[in-house]
Amino acid sequence: MSGGEIAALIAAAAFLLLVGALAIPILKLRHTVDAATRSLNEVVDRATPALGKLETTVDQVNIALGQVHTSLDGVNAQLVRIDTITGHAQQVTGTVANLATVIGAASSSPLVKVAAFGYGIRKATKDRRHADEEREVRDRLRVERAERKAARPRRRWRSA
Repeated sequence: MSGGEIAALIAAAAFLLLVGALAIPILKLRHTVDAATRSLNEVVDRATPALGKLETTVDQVNIALGQVHTSLDGVNAQLVRIDTITGHAQQVTGTVANLATVIGAASSSPLVKVAAFGYGIRKATKDRRHADEEREVRDRLRVERAERKAARPRRRWRSA
């Protein structure tokens, strides 16, 4: 054997040792990759029903949001009506305030004062007449009581 052949044999042996040394970690790596693949398959198997349920839930939420949107449209329509009613109430309030001003101005006019004075005199006269009639009735009753008392016989008390 020549020196080149011995060197080739040494190189082949070294390569064989290198392949043997690398084969063990590659085999262990293959087991790790297999375990990772199994784990991913399990995750996919478990996640698929959850994703289906999630899709159903999202659909239901979208339906609920559509109903909420419809309800908000109804509320907004009612708010527009309330704004209109509020505007009308404000106009009525202004009209009542103007009417109160007119009535106040009218009640302070001299003609109204004369009419009120006349009413006061009529009421005072009526009250005075009523008081006079009551006084006459009381006087008559007092006189009648006195006459009845005088007409009764007096009792005399005996001394013991």
